[in-house]
Amino acid sequence: MHIHILGICGTFMGGIAVLAREMGVTVTGSDSNIYPPMSTQLEQLGIEVNQYDVANLDPQPDIVVIGNALSRGNPEVEAVLNNGFSYISGPQWLSEHFLQGRHVLAVAGTHGKTTTSSMLAWILEHAGLEPGFLIGGIPQNFGVSARAGGGKYFVIEADEYDTAFFDKRSKFIHYHPKTLVLNNLEFDHADIFADLDAIKQQFHFLIRTVPGTGQLIINADEEALQDVISMGCWTEKTYFSITGKAGNEWQIENLEQDYSKFKVKHKGESAGILDWQLMGAHNACNALSAIAAAAHVGISAKLSIEALNQFINVKRRMEVRGIINDVTVYDDFAHHPTAISTTLEGLRKHCGNEKIIAILEPRSNTMKMGVHKNTLMNSLRLADSVYIYQPDDIEWNLSELQDDSTQNISMHTDIGRLVDEVLDKNQPGDNILVMSNGGFAGIHDKLLQGLEHKYAQS
Repeated sequence: MHIHILGICGTFMGGIAVLAREMGVTVTGSDSNIYPPMSTQLEQLGIEVNQYDVANLDPQPDIVVIGNALSRGNPEVEAVLNNGFSYISGPQWLSEHFLQGRHVLAVAGTHGKTTTSSMLAWILEHAGLEPGFLIGGIPQNFGVSARAGGGKYFVIEADEYDTAFFDKRSKFIHYHPKTLVLNNLEFDHADIFADLDAIKQQFHFLIRTVPGTGQLIINADEEALQDVISMGCWTEKTYFSITGKAGNEWQIENLEQDYSKFKVKHKGESAGILDWQLMGAHNACNALSAIAAAAHVGISAKLSIEALNQFINVKRRMEVRGIINDVTVYDDFAHHPTAISTTLEGLRKHCGNEKIIAILEPRSNTMKMGVHKNTLMNSLRLADSVYIYQPDDIEWNLSELQDDSTQNISMHTDIGRLVDEVLDKNQPGDNILVMSNGGFAGIHDKLLQGLEHKYAQS
């Protein structure tokens, strides 16, 4: 059997490619944005990836799996339709081939899905349950973004983005979870949702698919999630909170300012201390929800904490790309003001008074539309200096931010000049935080190479 995947370098579709290879089928794919970490994973698997061209469909594949980044007008999409080739969406393909008959643990929310899914999969692995998983990133404890697994459990990152150009339901409607984590909920994806209420409606539809014998793991600190629950719920609910809100089954007692060490509490009693490599309140929240979800399938909090003490964060989530002469370059996926703010808060608590240089590529569709422009600068407030790259296809002028801010902000339309300015002004001990949900033209390597050259000369 031969499947051809359109949009294969997307984090989700790259996972589909991995699972299909595990099935023993021939996998090829096309994309226009080919960059790590997915491009590296596909190359290591020997999966051929080409730029979009109708020639990629010769010989004719048995089925074409179409990602949600594809739309009418794409040459391969048009060829599939014109020639009557069999096609399917990624979420439906996953549901039909891997999720039916399994206990699905899904992680939903605006932020933290990838990290929490990775934590949960690792906890199940540590407990000897051999879970399958598909995660929108590469968990470094596993080294791959997806696998079939050997047991009945499957962990899935449950994205609210739409399924495909021919199926406008949220992806997660296809997954039918028995354990569902609801971490948070904010307005995002303005290209497909009119407002927050439209997203709440999709979350409500998701909750409708969870059986009465299942469980919802809900962040009690998120008001928008309570709105969703009030729309109807037919499943047992378990609440967690990291703010100390009373009456919640799962809580924490923070022991370090940067949340690198905290006590996990279950029903008011200590379940153990998590002393790990990660930092930030958002990651403490992710960990607590993963521990609670694992408890639903019979894993003790003690065993979950033991697993997370060995957890290595996902690639591109505060990943240290290199340290040159005491200058640390971080790579992070943050692209929403809330994610940007929590990432910087975690780094600030970790590094104290050391200088933080934030470099941002506003690449998401929502950011390009200017939906978050009024909250963007406040989310960057903890950085000592900010460099923002303005892409060609953005719908508003980022200089508006510079005009309205008292922060040290530098705008650039040329990545090379941005890198040169950062290299010119940085000093030993600085922390350079690069934030983008794309490849950012390899800026991390450019910075590291430039730092090596700069300090070799000194």
